[in-house]
Amino acid sequence: MSAQGFTLFDTAIGHCGIAWNDRGVVGFQLPEAREADTRSRLRRRFTSAQEMSPPPEIGQAIAGIVALLRGEPVDLSGVPLDMDGVPLFHRRVYELARGIGSGHTLTYGEIAAQLGEPGSARAVGHALGRNPFAIIVPCHRVLAAGGRLGGFSAPGGVETKRRLLAIEGARLDREPGLFDAIEAPSP
Repeated sequence: MSAQGFTLFDTAIGHCGIAWNDRGVVGFQLPEAREADTRSRLRRRFTSAQEMSPPPEIGQAIAGIVALLRGEPVDLSGVPLDMDGVPLFHRRVYELARGIGSGHTLTYGEIAAQLGEPGSARAVGHALGRNPFAIIVPCHRVLAAGGRLGGFSAPGGVETKRRLLAIEGARLDREPGLFDAIEAPSP
């Protein structure tokens, strides 16, 4: 995927980066330890891209990401992605993952079943581990069997995943909470 531009922007978790071309976002970068490291990673991933101000549509995506990382329940499923060069199976996984709402989770196995390919949970995990659109394709919302965190290939690993899920208010266990069975009284 070729990119024409990229930019860094500040969020509640640090300086993130986004790269785009005329068809949409081609990559997203979660923060590295230092802003310079995040910039360097983007330059290595997108060698032809120039650092520049984003066009309006990418600016809207950035605003949504900033809000999401502040804890607002933002839906990023409308952000245009250029998946040219992304394998078909990965695309299918990413499209399903984009439908997981803020604060909610699915397991790798649940996504495999929704794809009509039960038993392909490991392949789903592999696809999500190569997700170039982290946050926009919310791979952090996909858990291992039994609601365990599983892996996370972004900087900070599983702790970053845990932090993202905490920001969104996601429950990491699949057991009902004390008050989950209580129905609200009718008005």
